[in-house]
Amino acid sequence: MRDRRSLAGAWASFQSHGFAEPAPALRPLVSRYWWARWDLRGQPDYVQLMVPYPNVQLTFTDGTGWVRGVSRGRVTRTLSGRDSVLGVAFRPGVFRRFLGAPVDSITDLSVPAASIFAALPVPESTAALDTLLSSFIGHEDPVGDEVAGWVDDITATRELRRVDQLTSRYNVSERHLQRLFAEHVGVGPKWVLRRFRLHEVTERLATRSAVDWAVLAADLGYADQAHLTRDFTNMFGEPPTRYAARY
Repeated sequence: MRDRRSLAGAWASFQSHGFAEPAPALRPLVSRYWWARWDLRGQPDYVQLMVPYPNVQLTFTDGTGWVRGVSRGRVTRTLSGRDSVLGVAFRPGVFRRFLGAPVDSITDLSVPAASIFAALPVPESTAALDTLLSSFIGHEDPVGDEVAGWVDDITATRELRRVDQLTSRYNVSERHLQRLFAEHVGVGPKWVLRRFRLHEVTERLATRSAVDWAVLAADLGYADQAHLTRDFTNMFGEPPTRYAARY
């Protein structure tokens, strides 16, 4: 049986979340800060679905910091009691300068933040995050910056749907493009393209208007509705209509 607290936004009765911008000097490195708080005292645990994005995440909860690589599929976390989490979503493409290794070495993994950020204090606010990360502003990685610009381009350019379009646009071979994305983003360019195509599905669902799935599938470059539904389910853990019921 599905937890009724996951339907029609009922989860908002016991949890809240929000976002904040980093300091201007950090915006080339950080996409956003985010936070979540929940109070489940007197209630059963809740399994939270987290949809994947191509961002490496730094999170703090229970006095501990963790770095989570890009998750290629759905991720769940069990919430219990009363607690909160403060997080950093790094800009896709830039984390190699922090990690000192290919970013795909932590894909689908969570590692203690102290193994990457030495003597890491636990910040209590986004202002403290600004202070914590400011020491990395001068760490240059021109290749990572270029790849980050490509991800921004993919995000903003709806017409980009295939890897061959990227190789032509950025004047690189497919093999070289794959290597750069593995090294600096943690997932391949095909995954990133698919992720942002599927983001358009969630945007359509958010309008609460009727969706012609066959037309939408064709509009997003899918062969048919079944291929769209399969990709969405693999990425988000449930078919699009079930996902819509959650929100």
